[in-house]
Amino acid sequence: MQYWARRLEQEIDGVMRIFGGVQQLRKIYDDNKSLFEVKENVPRKLVEKVAGDIESLLAKKVRALKRLANAAEKFQKAHHWQDNIREEDIEYYDSKADTEYDDPDGEEIEREKSNSLKLEFTDDDNFKTKVNYSYAAVQIPTDIYKGSTVILNELNWTQALEDVFIENRKEDPSLLWQVFGSATGVTRYYPATPWRAPNKIDLYDVRRRPWYIQGASSPKDMVIIVDVSGSVSGLTLKLMKTSVYEMLDTLSDDDYVNVASFNEKAKPVSCFKHLVQANIRNKKVFKEDVQGMVAKGTTDYKAGFEYAFDQLQNSNITRANCNKMIMMFTDGGEDRVQDVFEKYNWPNKTVRVFTFSVGQHNYDVTPLQWMACANKGYYFEIPSIGAIRINTQEYLDVLGRPMVLAGNRAKQVQWTNVYQDALGLGLVVTGTLPVFNLTEDSSDRKNQLILGVMGIDVALNDIKRLTPRYNLGANGYVFAIDLNGYVLLHPNLQPQIINFREPVTLDFLDAELEDENKEEIRRSMIDGNDGQRFIKTLIKSLDEQYIDEVFRTYTWAPIKSTNYSLGLVLPPYSTYYIQANLSDQILQVKYFEYLLPNSFESEGHVFIAPREYCKDLDLSDNNTEFLENFIALMEKVTPDSKQCDNFLLHNLILDTGITQQLVDQVWKDQDLNTYSLLAVFAATDGGITRVFPNKAADDWEEEPEPFNASFYRRSLDNKGYIFKPPYRDAGYRGLDLENNTIGILVSTAVELSIGGKTLKPAVVGVKLDLEAWAEKFKVLASNRTDRDQLGTRRCDPSSSCEMDCEANNKDLICVLIDDGGFLVLSNQEDHWYQVGKFFSEVDANLMSALYNNSFYARKESYDFQSVCAPEAPSNTGAAPRGVFVPTVADLLSLAWWTSAAAWSLFQQFLYSLTYSSWFQTEEVVGDGMEARETSCIMKQTQYYFSTVNATYNAIIDCGNCSRLFHAQRLANTNLLFVVADKPICSQCESVKLLQAEVRAPPRDPNQCELVDRPRYRKGPHICFDYNATEDTSDCGRGASFSPSLGVLLSLQLLLLYSSTSRHPLPPAACL
Repeated sequence: MQYWARRLEQEIDGVMRIFGGVQQLRKIYDDNKSLFEVKENVPRKLVEKVAGDIESLLAKKVRALKRLANAAEKFQKAHHWQDNIREEDIEYYDSKADTEYDDPDGEEIEREKSNSLKLEFTDDDNFKTKVNYSYAAVQIPTDIYKGSTVILNELNWTQALEDVFIENRKEDPSLLWQVFGSATGVTRYYPATPWRAPNKIDLYDVRRRPWYIQGASSPKDMVIIVDVSGSVSGLTLKLMKTSVYEMLDTLSDDDYVNVASFNEKAKPVSCFKHLVQANIRNKKVFKEDVQGMVAKGTTDYKAGFEYAFDQLQNSNITRANCNKMIMMFTDGGEDRVQDVFEKYNWPNKTVRVFTFSVGQHNYDVTPLQWMACANKGYYFEIPSIGAIRINTQEYLDVLGRPMVLAGNRAKQVQWTNVYQDALGLGLVVTGTLPVFNLTEDSSDRKNQLILGVMGIDVALNDIKRLTPRYNLGANGYVFAIDLNGYVLLHPNLQPQIINFREPVTLDFLDAELEDENKEEIRRSMIDGNDGQRFIKTLIKSLDEQYIDEVFRTYTWAPIKSTNYSLGLVLPPYSTYYIQANLSDQILQVKYFEYLLPNSFESEGHVFIAPREYCKDLDLSDNNTEFLENFIALMEKVTPDSKQCDNFLLHNLILDTGITQQLVDQVWKDQDLNTYSLLAVFAATDGGITRVFPNKAADDWEEEPEPFNASFYRRSLDNKGYIFKPPYRDAGYRGLDLENNTIGILVSTAVELSIGGKTLKPAVVGVKLDLEAWAEKFKVLASNRTDRDQLGTRRCDPSSSCEMDCEANNKDLICVLIDDGGFLVLSNQEDHWYQVGKFFSEVDANLMSALYNNSFYARKESYDFQSVCAPEAPSNTGAAPRGVFVPTVADLLSLAWWTSAAAWSLFQQFLYSLTYSSWFQTEEVVGDGMEARETSCIMKQTQYYFSTVNATYNAIIDCGNCSRLFHAQRLANTNLLFVVADKPICSQCESVKLLQAEVRAPPRDPNQCELVDRPRYRKGPHICFDYNATEDTSDCGRGASFSPSLGVLLSLQLLLLYSSTSRHPLPPAACL
């Protein structure tokens, strides 16, 4: 077998030496070194510069933000409240006035009459939508009556903000959305644009957005306790479950929470035994488990509160260590549990208690009011569905009191996680600043209410533009994280669904393959340190099929005046890069001509990377069209034009000329058919991919951007020749090989050493004809010499002569498998259509043996950014769970229709229009997604070569019959050569190893285990949870839901649809 392996190695090396042209390309670079300089990437300097540039960008937004916040406080203080104000007295643009809402039958629903201004809009590239720079727009939540006195006064004084919005834009034309989110629910944003409404009911409320919540209060430690005694049943229990659901949505990643139910005893509703971070995945566990609460037993408030206080006093866990609060949902009771408060909370009252009376009942609510008032909290009533959303968010006003009373000390700009902009900007971060009520009462006592939160958006793309890209090479990149360890910038930050209510929270350790070095780097960055470390680590290939062990230098430093830290990752071979200097215009023209399609027939087809070479260049996904656009522009401008990126253009043109010289010196003189090659190719850092001959471009399926091509990036990271078969999933059944030629890429990096500086500016390779090389493989893995004739040397397994892969292909399986476990070549003709499949799909028994004998190691990870089809609802009955269903006799009774039961059922139908969890508990989907897709977690498995010896022999024990196999690594390649007996009995069947990405099962990864070893994080460095002058006398009231008549009519029109629709309503997108 070693003889066969050497023949294979020699053949591969010979072909690559002749056709790859590595040596010749090195000489070409050396001959042309007067046309370029070798520049150095100095990581610390790069990080320092980029961090400074990002700091400057955000600082400009902070200045505008502070100007707006100060102006808002001044305008509100000067405003005179008007009791008799009328809607027609206010002039503003209602962003929803021009929005069309469709009913389920596709007909437009009649809108309420509006006095909104009529504006004209023009397309704007910065905002990716139509805007009007002369006005701001107003958005008012659907469940708030915009004609109320409070709202009209709010609209009146916030109108003055328009001039400040406009002035800010004059000073900084790059400003994007400027937004004021009011504590009353009014949103005023600039510039004006029509609101992007969902397909049905618009549930957007600025006070429930993460950026608002973050700006309106300090971090929270919250324990939610839910009364599940026997008196709580039916609609009341359902209201409680959904109240908890909505309460969880008011928490951000800076907060910590636990949820418990209680009757005679208290117990957590989930597997979480202590406070856990209120991140997306933990909240999802709570939401699912809350649905399982069942009402039984008697009420014991003492059990519930003692459990909650014990949770808040646990100092052995990570938590917010700021605002501490207990939220109790109950239908009522008589016990005030004063002894519990005396024991745990008095006299300092460090824990606020909020009580919620849920449902329609006749219990005395005085004890609930007393509990809240005696513990610096607030009492709310939730008699029906309409009161849920507003009363589960108004506790933020109470938490905002210490901030307001702290004055300027509390006016700290905070930057949010990444999230999707509601108005179409894409991924953004928002700088937030609280706005305080500065008015005083008649006794000169300061007001303690927060007016709202001011926000200014920054698009991630604007931040990315400040980072270097192409000089870092294909595998170098910049990233940034926040205090939670979530990435702000990272090449792997690519959420598939971004129209959901939650921010995009991808941890740095989930964006990359986690290891101890990266944990330490992440911790140092969160702590605001700078540093540098050279590490060996594992990375996934771009196509997520392979794992490579690589060396990287990580360099990091804080971005001053922000919560972010910036990092740079650089491979050793990217320390230096080429910068072309084509001052000779005649040479520019000569090289440029090799980009013209009329040269392709003789010089090979050229694909150019779709980069932003010039400002006026029209990008296109079609490379032929992009090349045409590029050529047309180059006929008007020169590579030295100010509107063009001279570095990109000069390098592109230089590489065009260098790869053309490779054609002239190597490829044109060779007959590809002699060695059964379909194509030869070269790709460069400069963005050129040249494929020869021209006709081979018709079947070229690799990315035209080399930096996005898996073969290119893997060749840089691995020594030798990298084989890449066409990927085939398990379901692939093959094509007619006679009419469809299949190619296998073989590539290798070109390493230069210029003046002692090492770099890899290009990758070259060949494309093998599968069918011809399969035949060649059989000959090379045989004992045949040129004089032997096939058919004269066949040996029986029982005979003494030596068997081989050609003569004994009916008895022996001979395969080449790559380092990811994918089949590359086989001596079995029925394997040819399976080339590119994971080998366990071809021969599960043999692949398992290779894995069990440590030829392959396995790496499992999770993709938290995936999209899946929605799972079928588990409840297929005629009515929702826990919902009262009237009998026929009830329906025929007039008395029943006037009863509370009828009203309760009607509420249930209204509720189904608003909350998807009413009929089913599947995850909420994005605006307009119609439940067709949902975000989900995918489990990924990759295999890679372990550090086992290069050669191995073993027997697969299959009971009565066994199976011998030999395996050997081929030197200077990513291939494993395996020879094995064909299986001759069914006992050798094995369970397939799984490699394909699959949807992670429920609770995988196990959140219950993960929360016991939480990742390092830091919360905001300031906390405002106490002020000695706080007035706590305002501590309770009932429901405050005041919907508009039009809303109720719209809900009634949609009532019938709600009872038949299979899909829940989508929530509003993020702003």
